[in-house]
Amino acid sequence: MTRADEVVFRPVFGGNAFEETFARLLQAVRLGITAPGEALPSERDLASRLGVSRDVVRDAIAALADAGFVERRRGRYGGTFVLQDLTGAAPPAPERDAERVHDVLALRRVLEEGAVAEAAARTLAAEDRDRLWSRTLETAAAGTADYRRADSRLHLALGELAGVPSLLPLLADARDRVNALLDEIPLLEANLAHSNAQHEAIVQAVLRGDPGAARRAMREHLDGTAALLHAFLD
Repeated sequence: MTRADEVVFRPVFGGNAFEETFARLLQAVRLGITAPGEALPSERDLASRLGVSRDVVRDAIAALADAGFVERRRGRYGGTFVLQDLTGAAPPAPERDAERVHDVLALRRVLEEGAVAEAAARTLAAEDRDRLWSRTLETAAAGTADYRRADSRLHLALGELAGVPSLLPLLADARDRVNALLDEIPLLEANLAHSNAQHEAIVQAVLRGDPGAARRAMREHLDGTAALLHAFLD
């Protein structure tokens, strides 16, 4: 095992196991640690080395396959193989200033963590609570074609409940900039399911009036999105 191999396949920490696992596997492919035509380590080996369940590894590999980076082969000589030709994989992102990407994600983190903490600290009217939960259900039910719109509406609804009118234009602008980055990467079904679970954790913390839990849940959620963006765009 090489040093680079050890670094890429080091244990995953935090609550975004799928996103971090996907990012590590994509990094292994993009850096050539697992070269075109070669097989990734087995699911069992990856689960052990990354410290995640085999289900998480399996979902991450399925997402890599859907994005066109690997193919799974069955049989005696089966496994997950890096494709020789990656021209059909996720489209290359245009050159961008890495500092600007960092700025967008850092600004979003500051604004949205603060917004949900403020929302959780307020006494919300019944209609506000109902509207927030409706947005949550709407996002969970959205298909890939409508997910980005529903997701944006939910995040902006959370910001609105902070009760700081001048915050909303900042949140909307930051969200628009983030969506421009998200539009450059594929939607991953496993990530959407995970995001919906995180959305529910955020909303539940707001509804029960727990600012600390709301902030932590939002941070974990945004960290997962950032991991995917960095995996594809860095």
